[in-house]
Amino acid sequence: MKYRKLGKDGPVVSAIGYGAMGVSIAYGSSDDAQSVETIKHAYERGVTLFDTAEMYGWGENEKIVGEAVKGFRDDIVIATKFGFTHDFGTDSRPDHIREVADNSLRNLGIEQIDILYQHRVDPNVPIEDVAGTVRDLIEAGKVKYFGLSEAGAATIRRAHAVQPVTALQTEYSVFEREVESLLPTLRELGIGFVAYSPLGRGFLTGAVKPAAEYESNDMRRFDPRWQPGNFERNMEAVRQLTELARAKRATVSQLALAWLLAQGDDIVPIPGTRRKDRLDENIASVDLDLTPEDLARIVEILPDGGAGARYVPSMLPTWI
Repeated sequence: MKYRKLGKDGPVVSAIGYGAMGVSIAYGSSDDAQSVETIKHAYERGVTLFDTAEMYGWGENEKIVGEAVKGFRDDIVIATKFGFTHDFGTDSRPDHIREVADNSLRNLGIEQIDILYQHRVDPNVPIEDVAGTVRDLIEAGKVKYFGLSEAGAATIRRAHAVQPVTALQTEYSVFEREVESLLPTLRELGIGFVAYSPLGRGFLTGAVKPAAEYESNDMRRFDPRWQPGNFERNMEAVRQLTELARAKRATVSQLALAWLLAQGDDIVPIPGTRRKDRLDENIASVDLDLTPEDLARIVEILPDGGAGARYVPSMLPTWI
């Protein structure tokens, strides 16, 4: 494993982290015991950043992660998030933030949350109040670092002025590159970047099926990238990426992760998987060197990212 510093004053973490969302939600049926073993295997392979959230099963995901990491908790960085309601609205009122933080500490079985993210910006609560509340939690020893997710430049600056932001987490992959417009702001302020869905929710793994073939509780049944027209265009892009990957003796997943790693030493992807073999495949991307010609070819294949929006309209984040 290779390691990177997350933000100017943040922790040193593995260059590839572990995103735990799929352990509990969004990607069909899961096996908790298998997931625990995969998380333990991730640590054995050098992964030190583990990402969860209250919303991922409303505490169940945190409990699984907490169970998995209890033997090596002091050697890793655990990130979780607040700010969603059960009907997928937002609630970042200070009292709610404090309540969620206490619940997360209990669910994870830990004494301090390493990174506490606001999961989505709450338009009804000034970001200064959010940052101030997390600052209080940091001063109380319950939280170590403050993070934001899916926030725009103005919000990031306002939050950072109250409590330094260690990391921004937003979707980023060869399929989704809108966030590149925020990277100059992050680098100016010394904020690290954590890339979620770095494999396009599985589209960049080479194991893709039409939307109708996924389970009813799998978000890919409704994801715009899987819908007719978009699906075929994205499959063609993956075919071309696969050709390039094979020429590098790599998989398309490794190519996609190596591309992200090449975008800056301040970027840490957090692919999720329930399988040890997939995890090993992802980790191997840290040793895949891409030439300028390789990087140019990837952008040539996907000049504007993937076809289709990254969420259905009702879930599409709005940066403010």
